[in-house]
Amino acid sequence: MVALRAVDVGEENAKGLQVVVDLRAVDRLIAFQREVEAAVVEEFDRSWYGRVLVERVEGFASLEEWERAYGEIVELERLLAAEGTILIKLWLHISEQEQLRRFERRERKPLKRWKMTGEDWRNREKRPAYEQAVEDMLERTDHEHGHWHLVEGDSKRWARVKVLETVIAEVESGMRARGLEPSSLPS
Repeated sequence: MVALRAVDVGEENAKGLQVVVDLRAVDRLIAFQREVEAAVVEEFDRSWYGRVLVERVEGFASLEEWERAYGEIVELERLLAAEGTILIKLWLHISEQEQLRRFERRERKPLKRWKMTGEDWRNREKRPAYEQAVEDMLERTDHEHGHWHLVEGDSKRWARVKVLETVIAEVESGMRARGLEPSSLPS
């Protein structure tokens, strides 16, 4: 499983992937766990980290709720790992200058402009609050069963290669830890 969260231009449309879960109807962590249980390989471009990021910064969760979420997240990931999940957590970071450059370029291109909304610009104004939330998230949710891999994202090509190399290395390591040799699998 790859829990992937990217703060980039037009985050809502960045991958075109959706995890269809009504988070109001069930506990948000149980909802994600159900998605994972049914999958062999799963990629989330939205994850259970929303409580400590967006909900925290936007005021959708109380201090008590997002503080409690750190422990809940670590426990969920520990349980997933105990069930055999290879959990790979990637944080793609782009500089403030690169984000602005991408925003401006996207607005100039008619075929890309639709991806930008006023929300993207409004969220950019809250970047310091998001950066603090990210720092806290990385510190408090990096653990034995789920280490964060930080990827410098100013160069899209470099970031893509780094993500692929990291995922391959982590999957191979996880297989070896489970007594499987990656090179021995049929191609």
